[in-house]
Amino acid sequence: MPVDAASHAPSDLARDRKGNEISERQAWSALWAVIIGFFMLMVDVTIVTTALPAVMRGLHTGLTGGVWVTSAYLLTYAVPLLISGRLGDRFGPRNVYLVGMAVFTVASLGCGLSASIGMLIASRAVQGVGAALMNPQSMTVITRLFPAHSRGAAMGIWGGTAGVAGFVGPVLGGLLVDGLGWQWVFFVNVPVGLYGLWRAWKVVPDLERQSRALDWVGVVVSGVAMALIVFGIQEGETYHWGSVWGVVSVPLILAVGVALMVVFVITQRPGSRARRRRAAPDPLLPLALFDNWNFSLANIAIFFVGMSVTAISLPTAIYLQSARGLSPTRAALILVPTAVCSAVLSPVVGRQLHRFRSGRIAAIGTGLTAAGTLGWALTMNDTTGFWVFCVLSAVLGVGAATMWSAISLTCTHDLGQADAGAGSGVYNATRQLGCVLGSALIAMMMDARIAARGDLARGLAQSQLLPAAAALAAMICALLFRNYAVPDRAVADPDESQPR
Repeated sequence: MPVDAASHAPSDLARDRKGNEISERQAWSALWAVIIGFFMLMVDVTIVTTALPAVMRGLHTGLTGGVWVTSAYLLTYAVPLLISGRLGDRFGPRNVYLVGMAVFTVASLGCGLSASIGMLIASRAVQGVGAALMNPQSMTVITRLFPAHSRGAAMGIWGGTAGVAGFVGPVLGGLLVDGLGWQWVFFVNVPVGLYGLWRAWKVVPDLERQSRALDWVGVVVSGVAMALIVFGIQEGETYHWGSVWGVVSVPLILAVGVALMVVFVITQRPGSRARRRRAAPDPLLPLALFDNWNFSLANIAIFFVGMSVTAISLPTAIYLQSARGLSPTRAALILVPTAVCSAVLSPVVGRQLHRFRSGRIAAIGTGLTAAGTLGWALTMNDTTGFWVFCVLSAVLGVGAATMWSAISLTCTHDLGQADAGAGSGVYNATRQLGCVLGSALIAMMMDARIAARGDLARGLAQSQLLPAAAALAAMICALLFRNYAVPDRAVADPDESQPR
């Protein structure tokens, strides 16, 4: 997708709704404000998993109730992602982010106060809606506030946050559950959420609106399609891929969801009869985004990355706690090298991305993720020293640092202001679909391999081949990334403004 050199001139800064230019200093302040909420969301995914056994004991529920504590959140989180990016365009990313943060914070309080499993599941569902409103806006803020020459550094921090949070969650969850009780994995969000709300209200600018109207028919069709697809993938194994509540089969639910998604995509074409009839000024999903090679490949890559990182965590947690007898806290401490390496290296990698003029460095990160996961698969037995897993955790941390920000920047680099929200929504929805599929597939694979081997440790080890394969698929995508356009101040030759 060609990039106009003039659009990246140093004086061409982002503007708020009043037309005032937003300096890079203001942009960095805004980034750190939304990082608070983004970090909270990423931690929440793993911190609740750590607390689930205590939740089930405390609320006197079985495995089904415990599973729905996670499932309800994932369902309501994944479904609105495609829509929430466009809502940011229509009403402003700051406003949508603030609404999402408020919803998530209040729902977290409700989760902690839950006296029954039904109340907890309902509160978790509301939490998911808040998360879906917040998440794409953090990426939109980066895309719209930062000029291309500094966007890599910002994406480095954003990507590093995702990498660190995934491994801070289990440690923090173990400490809170062991010390204060399971309710505190939710209560901890309340002060963080209130502080994050205040910071975002104070420093995140109210950006110019980029969309005149929403395609509400598209909202409904895509929402129902996403709900059916996510539910089918997520709950298929629970119902043994048979009928749900004796009414309709899981394969049929998936088929209807896919069919509706196809209908949705068809109606998003500018020349479709449905769009002419509705006269929608802005498509919910601008299909022209996929004309860009890097945008399309980055979405495929992040799908496999989401699948991989989600599938890695469950067998490792079960292995360390059930096969090796570690407490949740001690098991989580083995993963600390991942968080440390990711936190230290991600900003460094982010600052170098534009000098490389390519996101192909993500091939290193995804390759290291595959190698580290394969290392777990080869060493998960009853005798391996725990120091080995600390080393492998460090390898995964280096992989995360050279993976998240590179793929994210590759996806967003050539997005225009008008498509920043839609592009962020597509990217986050794709990642979350990968996470849901990874969660479903790893559960199936663990059951199958443990049953086949009759040995918990070796069965869990063999299941790690799934996330390793997903990481390799992401690596292939990263190797095919094309060069970015020349960053802002480097543009000298108009022909060089074309990505290679």
